Amino acid sequence: MDISLLLTLMVEFFKTGLFALGGGLATIPFLFEMSSKYHWFTTEMLMNMIAVSESTPGPMGVNMATYVGIHTTDSVIGGIITTLSLVAPSIIVCVIVAQFLKKFKESEMVQNAFYGLRPAVCAMIASAGLGIFVTTLFGEEITMNINWVNVILLILLYFFAKKFNKLHPIVLVCICAVLGIIFQL
Repeated sequence: MDISLLLTLMVEFFKTGLFALGGGLATIPFLFEMSSKYHWFTTEMLMNMIAVSESTPGPMGVNMATYVGIHTTDSVIGGIITTLSLVAPSIIVCVIVAQFLKKFKESEMVQNAFYGLRPAVCAMIASAGLGIFVTTLFGEEITMNINWVNVILLILLYFFAKKFNKLHPIVLVCICAVLGIIFQL
């Protein structure tokens, strides 16, 4: 097993876990960067990872980290290392913050710091959503060639979800999965 690859995966996913505030969607910009920097996976593979990670139980970021680790190293050990590397910063930060918050939970400065983090988290999630939207419509290369099948499906599914807003999200996920298989998206 390539130790340098494992160390690179560990460092990259540790950084992702440390700075991807806001959950699984906030990890997507980091994964786009890894895709272009290391070529461990293509943008199309990333779109599939997002779809599968959203559809399967468990945190989205953890599911994607596990997939990337297994895919790049061809071993379960790679998946375990990337997953642990992604969640380690959260555990460390939670332990440290819990200790400080006991002492400073009423501090105005601490409250302001948390208030200041909100726009950054919003921007990261919006960036991820926009990146997915653009890649879905245009593919990996942004050209004037719009994937009209995706656009039409997006519009139809939007109106379907609005019309049948009482449907459980699992039903919508299953419908989208079946359409993805049918249209080979």
